[in-house]
Amino acid sequence: MQVPQIRKESQMAKIGIEQTNSQIEMEQPTANLSIEQPSADMTMQTIKGTLTIDQTQAWEEMNLMSTMRHIEKFAQEGMQAVQEGTGRRAEQGTQLIDIHQNTNMIAEQAVQNGSRPMKQLSVGYIPSPFAVKVHYEPGEVQIDVQENKPIIEATIRKPEITFHRGNVNIFMEQYANLTIDYENIYSVEA
Repeated sequence: MQVPQIRKESQMAKIGIEQTNSQIEMEQPTANLSIEQPSADMTMQTIKGTLTIDQTQAWEEMNLMSTMRHIEKFAQEGMQAVQEGTGRRAEQGTQLIDIHQNTNMIAEQAVQNGSRPMKQLSVGYIPSPFAVKVHYEPGEVQIDVQENKPIIEATIRKPEITFHRGNVNIFMEQYANLTIDYENIYSVEA
């Protein structure tokens, strides 16, 4: 006796997927940068120093004066001598008024007026140590600096982005299949 049989054969469906990845391209251009540094403005003013040398006293002490200066000097000395002489005579006159006192005033005045004072001997062509007058006024330097700030110009450039869209392709790679087979369904003996 043969037993009827049902045979099934199935095949699963297969889905195929193809995927293309998306791509992003990014490029960042450098910024345009311009830097300019102006030089500083500088002004300078100088006031020169002055040196004054006065040799007048040294020349006078060496007796090397101009004619006009000689005349002025001799005139001053003459006036001074006249004043001293007038003063001395007035004093001696006052002393003679008091002649009644027990002093021999006339003899004393004769001794004073009769002898000249001794002259001092000195070298006349060497001036005294500080006869040359030196005066110095220092100069000044005024510096004015005006700084100039740098001039910076920057142009920003946006990034360049390129996007390639990805793709997903879904397809049937294999269809489902069911095969049913029968055996011994119909029996011959009946």
